[in-house]
Amino acid sequence: MSQPITIEDIYKLFEKTNEKFEQSRQEYDRRAAEAKAEADRRLAQLEKTVANTSRAVDSLTTRWGRFVEELVEPAVIRLFRAKGIDVKETYSRARVKRQGIAMEIDILAVDETEVVLVECKSRLSKDDVNEFLEKLSRFKEAFPHYKNYQAYGAVAGIEIDEGVDRYAYKQGLFVIKPSGETVEIINDSGFEPKLW
Repeated sequence: MSQPITIEDIYKLFEKTNEKFEQSRQEYDRRAAEAKAEADRRLAQLEKTVANTSRAVDSLTTRWGRFVEELVEPAVIRLFRAKGIDVKETYSRARVKRQGIAMEIDILAVDETEVVLVECKSRLSKDDVNEFLEKLSRFKEAFPHYKNYQAYGAVAGIEIDEGVDRYAYKQGLFVIKPSGETVEIINDSGFEPKLW
């Protein structure tokens, strides 16, 4: 026959169970801390990779943008003179910072009374056109020495999203695309450019 279970036996069993539970909890905490440390390490590594990738993409985007500027800038005077805008000088990456306004124009083509602002993109999107239209609306505030000039806008892109050329045209912008080894304005003879 078995012996009766006493309160002391139950207490000892409880202590052993509690001890095993405490060991299990400590093991769980240790493993959880290791897993968190590993997750933190991997997250830090991922953040570093994302930052490096982002820098590389930004650098590549900047290089492509500069490539487009360098392709367009030499042709600007010829292109706009053919459209009756007698520009004589070009300035790449014209920048200004004054009274809370910071602005950069990729290419600025100027004569005595007219100025053409050219936005260059490797891939031109509708958002790019809208941002440029906003920039055009603030141009004379940012560059007040051109306040009495007739200002025109032009967008250039190696690749232009579908329909964006027509959208830019309807907004009164000249549209510049690659053509052979140079670039051309694709606006037809009926185009009426908007003045800013």
